[in-house]
Amino acid sequence: MTEATKADSTTRTVERALALLSVVCQQGAVTQSEAAKAAGLSTSTALRLLRTLEGADFVRREETGTYRPGPAIVQLGVLALSQESLISTYRAAMDRIVAQTGESTYLSIAADGGHGLYIAIAEGTQSVRHVNWVGRRFVLEGSAAGMALQAQTGPNGCAVVSDGVEPDITAVAIPLVAGGKAVASMSVVVPSYRMSAERIGQICQVLTAETGSVHASG
Repeated sequence: MTEATKADSTTRTVERALALLSVVCQQGAVTQSEAAKAAGLSTSTALRLLRTLEGADFVRREETGTYRPGPAIVQLGVLALSQESLISTYRAAMDRIVAQTGESTYLSIAADGGHGLYIAIAEGTQSVRHVNWVGRRFVLEGSAAGMALQAQTGPNGCAVVSDGVEPDITAVAIPLVAGGKAVASMSVVVPSYRMSAERIGQICQVLTAETGSVHASG
């Protein structure tokens, strides 16, 4: 086999794998035979490629035999959203949250190894305020942003943690949901001496209203 023939064969394999992955992502749940038919492949070729995609966590096979998007493709989607479109989508909401609360507001996404990553800030207007964690990783467990990213919220839909990522700081966070999954979190970070149960409730209401307005307009 010549080098050109090998390259053509590799290209066809990649194209077929991407076609299958597209079918799984578009349909959400699909059997091997359904995926093969939709992608125009033989069942044996589809099975081989689906097993390869499953091994790389791009698809996952359920006990029923159906295939769904795997954690790797979900993570890639989140990362693609996070850098530009996610920030631009929520920038105005973050500014409105600061205008109403006076407190620094962060946008965060999940990272690898049980961590999250702060990707944007709207800086607070208080003379004593929190600045600046953008680009910093944090442990999901024990942080308000991390709890929101894992959809671990209270009855009001918000996660509240004091002395989590940093001592003497209280954070109130809410998950940002797309496709039924928390793709990011919005959090308001406040020196604990300014916080009370009433204040936490007010901030949670602002977060809920402003992030909800983004979803409604979208």
